[in-house]
Amino acid sequence: MVSQDLYAQLHGVVVKRRGKAVLGPLDLDLLGGGFTIVLGPNGAGKTTLLKVLHGVDRLTSGSVSWTVPAKTVRQGQAYVFQRPIMLRRSVRANLAYPLQLLGLPKAEISARVAHWAARIGLSAELDVPAPRLSGGEQQKLALARALIRRPDTVFLDEPCSNLDGRSTREIEEILRDASAAGARIIMSTHDLGQARRLADRVLFLNKGQLEEQGPADRFFAAPKSPGAIAFLNGDIIE
Repeated sequence: MVSQDLYAQLHGVVVKRRGKAVLGPLDLDLLGGGFTIVLGPNGAGKTTLLKVLHGVDRLTSGSVSWTVPAKTVRQGQAYVFQRPIMLRRSVRANLAYPLQLLGLPKAEISARVAHWAARIGLSAELDVPAPRLSGGEQQKLALARALIRRPDTVFLDEPCSNLDGRSTREIEEILRDASAAGARIIMSTHDLGQARRLADRVLFLNKGQLEEQGPADRFFAAPKSPGAIAFLNGDIIE
């Protein structure tokens, strides 16, 4: 469960690629738990922000600090990519792998694997090579593989962008359960319906800048920035 004392502070964060800023300068206090949804048009810097928070993207300048030691932060985080990355092994092996890295007893690993395979509807496919699964099944497996470790914070980059309605609904249900159990969910999405369904708090990025942030109900009811107003209206943002 996420402690209310576990939060991140970003000061003057800038990420440049080929000399061009793709994120920042950006200051942000990321507080509390629940669902934080990152919104913005293509190229706004959403994926870069998630990777910065996860510690896998190099800063050009600025700093990211957490209120717990860096090692504790890394151990308590998981990341789910837009396109799921499968180990070329069975469904069972994919689920077991992160638990094996933690050095858990075999009996506990087996129990958690069985639980999560049932949770995502893949109990009958435990010995099937993961790359043979459908796109929706692979995304659910990637999510289960992230959550099976019981992380404090889960980063998700457009996890439902290529999925049908049924798979999207199933993934949202899993995420709601994880949040109810105490995990902090930080997720980017282009789906405004999904954002409205899930968000407790919204971060709106535009051209690498944090243009607006706040409680979800306030953001959707009365956005303040021109970019956010245009985005919610479905206008093209150049």
